[in-house]
Amino acid sequence: MHDIADLETAGVPGVLVASAEFVQAADAQAAALGADPARVFVAHPIQDRTDEEMRALAEGCAEEILAGLVAPRSGAQTELKR
Repeated sequence: MHDIADLETAGVPGVLVASAEFVQAADAQAAALGADPARVFVAHPIQDRTDEEMRALAEGCAEEILAGLVAPRSGAQTELKR
């Protein structure tokens, strides 16, 4: 969250991508930092996924990430169940 907040403060758009396990933690960090970056959450866990599964997960959320990079900041977050 700190990296995304720092990038956006510098005028560089960013999107936080994390597993769904971290929705509440991301919200708490965003509030603490006074930040409101775009967020995309994918199914948890990710650490045991194969490279092929990770590629499929990334491809499955690429549109949401791109949309978050170009959309006005609304604080909206997307949670994907893949």
